[in-house]
Amino acid sequence: MENRHTNRGNSANRRLTLKLVGATIAMFGFGFALVPIYDIMCDALGINGKTNAVAVERPAALMPDTSRTIRVEFIAHPNPQMPWDFSPQVASMTVHPGEVIQTAYLAFNRANRTIIGQAVPSVSPGLGASYFNKVECFCFNKQPLEGKAHTEMPLIFYIERDIPDSIHTLTLSYTLYDITETVTDSVTTAQIGAVVTPTQSQGATP
Repeated sequence: MENRHTNRGNSANRRLTLKLVGATIAMFGFGFALVPIYDIMCDALGINGKTNAVAVERPAALMPDTSRTIRVEFIAHPNPQMPWDFSPQVASMTVHPGEVIQTAYLAFNRANRTIIGQAVPSVSPGLGASYFNKVECFCFNKQPLEGKAHTEMPLIFYIERDIPDSIHTLTLSYTLYDITETVTDSVTTAQIGAVVTPTQSQGATP
């Protein structure tokens, strides 16, 4: 009789353990699923701080709203492992919505070799990102810079006139990455393909 109760208790414990393990796995799965769902919602609502990835055309008839001003702050985040000095030309400026503004970021390559950089922008608060339009931006292209060389990287932008009245300050931040090895590997692969392909074609000719 005692063995029967013991077996029942063990069986109940096993079922409880399996349920707890299953619940834990389900929670982990739900957590991972939240990541793409969150990204989709942020993209739809414009609250993730991402700015336009391609240049927008300069509006021909855009008139500044001189009744309002927006403070724009510029921040640079160089990669600690990347031997570049990277900074905005100005730390901040006050602009009118609808006003086309030109400024720049400055870079200096402290290394003795060419390094290719890629800047990734973000705007905060995230709600303001969809109202911040870049007409020209160095972040749209790779930035090769020779060793011990300086460069001035242009930025032309405007803030849409219908930006919410609750937004008084926008912070534009650029994070800089070293993509030299990635670009070099891609070029090498392309060169190998360009050499192999004609050889194969010639061999296939009767």
